[in-house]
Amino acid sequence: MKVAILCGGRGTRLREVSETIPKPMVPVGEHPVLWHVMKLYAAHGLTEFVLLLGYKGVVIREYFLNFAAYETDVTVNLAATGEERLTFHGRPIEPWQVTLVNTGEDTLTGARIRRARRYLETDELFCLTYGDGVGNIDITALLAFHRNHGRLATVTAVRPPGRFGELALEAGQVRVFNEKPQVSGGYINGGFFVFHRDVIERYFPDRDDLMLEKEPLEALARDGELMAFQHEGFWQPMDTPREFQLLNELWRSGRAPWKIW
Repeated sequence: MKVAILCGGRGTRLREVSETIPKPMVPVGEHPVLWHVMKLYAAHGLTEFVLLLGYKGVVIREYFLNFAAYETDVTVNLAATGEERLTFHGRPIEPWQVTLVNTGEDTLTGARIRRARRYLETDELFCLTYGDGVGNIDITALLAFHRNHGRLATVTAVRPPGRFGELALEAGQVRVFNEKPQVSGGYINGGFFVFHRDVIERYFPDRDDLMLEKEPLEALARDGELMAFQHEGFWQPMDTPREFQLLNELWRSGRAPWKIW
């Protein structure tokens, strides 16, 4: 089963840390946040990835073309030519197959999926998520949920993490102060979708301005074809410098909830 990852956004709210690189390449620890997303899927046995590139996609392309050189010890024989010039040492890096698809610099999310359809319609189902959000999502349970309900699409529903300190008041007195609350009411789109291959032809018209989160998902919901896998665990996007700092602090401390590998 293929895993498509949307990697084309500009990340304008992260400009101070991602001015020269695309948002999925912003580091969490020693690796891009995109690597963390891929490691999560790989931990559940999904290792075929289709990366939907856009803004500064060449940076992602170069990262994977040179992945072995970045991740292992390497000997460079400057006197040799061809394959003998480089010797990589140690175990295989990752058992991944990565397809890099240029879907246009300013193409919207739905159109990116449409442009990659030839890579995504080879199997009955494919997964899709964003290249900048992590969580301890049970991908195996998500897939089982999708197969059991028999509809065309599943979205992972998450509770939004609080962005501001929450105060519990009683007669003007603060009884509880919670600096990083999790919103208790309602769910939001957390990514980590599962789609039947037929959704592209039926719900993704060929338009550059097609946004996944508008016409396709709204139409699937109207038709009763969109189900929600409710995730009550950790989930965190990286949209702001504060969230960048939070994810890096969790990783450095060894308490990253999404690290299941």
